Amino acid sequence: MRSSDTTSMTGTPQQHSPELLAVAKRVVWFKSPAATLADDVFFLNYLMIYGTVEDLAVARPSYDDDDFRAALRNALPGIFDARSWAYWHARLDMGPAPPRPVRKFP
Repeated sequence: MRSSDTTSMTGTPQQHSPELLAVAKRVVWFKSPAATLADDVFFLNYLMIYGTVEDLAVARPSYDDDDFRAALRNALPGIFDARSWAYWHARLDMGPAPPRPVRKFP
């Protein structure tokens, strides 16, 4: 099986391993793996909530702590539960967790 090509949010082409594509398919079951991996914040938000330790190990060669921090700073509303939000802020040495992002309705 060969890696799939996608473009990151920075516009640079990325090759993803079959293992990372499998993780993307599992943690974001409602989108294609390529579409999931095309949006780093989206993928990492879901990985931080639904990923296993094994999933995180697969992702670590492609994403470092700064990528995870950026995903938290730009977190999508409605994804993180309070416990995960606090855990990831502590785990990434980001200080006390601020209020979680909320959806805004007109």
